[in-house]
Amino acid sequence: MNLIQSFQDTLQAATASTTALSICGGNSKRFYGREIIGTAFSIQEYTGVLTHVPSELIISARAGTPLTELETVLEQENQWLPFEPPHFGTGATLGGTIACGFSGPRRPYAGAARDYVLGITCLNGKGELLRFGGQVMKNVAGYDVARTLTGSLGTLAVLLDITLKVLPRPQHEITLQQEATPAAAIRLLNRWAGQPLPLSAGCYHGQRLTVRLSGFERGVLAAAKKLGGEELPEAGRFWEDLREHRHPLFLDPRPLWRLSVPPATAPLDLDGDCLVDWGGAQRWLKTRLPAAAVRHSAAGAGGHATRFSGGDRDAVFHPLPAPLLALHQRLKRSFDPAGILNPGRMYAEL
Repeated sequence: MNLIQSFQDTLQAATASTTALSICGGNSKRFYGREIIGTAFSIQEYTGVLTHVPSELIISARAGTPLTELETVLEQENQWLPFEPPHFGTGATLGGTIACGFSGPRRPYAGAARDYVLGITCLNGKGELLRFGGQVMKNVAGYDVARTLTGSLGTLAVLLDITLKVLPRPQHEITLQQEATPAAAIRLLNRWAGQPLPLSAGCYHGQRLTVRLSGFERGVLAAAKKLGGEELPEAGRFWEDLREHRHPLFLDPRPLWRLSVPPATAPLDLDGDCLVDWGGAQRWLKTRLPAAAVRHSAAGAGGHATRFSGGDRDAVFHPLPAPLLALHQRLKRSFDPAGILNPGRMYAEL
């Protein structure tokens, strides 16, 4: 019996008995989301790169494939995943990466994880094999379900095969740092984002504004001269530490919040230690403030707040308005009518 048939049998039996399943791969992102009480359903054995066509800039792999294996295959052709997915541990898999929808520092300039998903083969809660999308963007017509599954935390389907768009690695990169106040740093990041500059990352912490420029050498050098600042040695390690949450801010024992706000939002008046990421659109906050205070501040700026790690795991994601929650519930029922796939991982009502 092959693995897919085994998966289908498990899902069909769970649906018949309404047994909750906790989908897992490498468990590197188990900390994220609400706690799940259910029987473990592992896809870790379902591994392997299926196709890689460097000339077409596409790669397909099984969901249990280690992220490091996928990146090694791409590196051999000087290609990579432009959204810089964080691993958060050695066990990171492709399926977990797409199910969580995480993107790294390059996200506001290169796009999010869902922007690179071309197609997904999956199993719904009834064990039915479903295919969405294809291997080129023109195959995607109507409602793009593959992108909907990205970031759904396994609450809609068990991901099996995933096809991604990839890109060549940048020819040249420079990282620059300069001193700035929080308000000045946000103004600069937004001003530069509106100019034809090869920006690929921008963050601020500890009175230091850090930006990365990527592209052809001539353009990068010209932009670096325009922006000014000091070149940062070992810049690759700096951005990797930020992506993997090894930056000093993340070592603070207080709960970690991720605030998504309009990039030009002024510094928020919240007690704690804050790191501005994604050119101002993402704020990492270490604080012991009550959830209501953090979410009220984020909502007041036109955004939302997620308790990313630490603290109360019963209230992780920003509450949804009633109409949006109802939409989520209808989508959940369509894919998983018995409610067996990672129930409650995002919201108690899902």
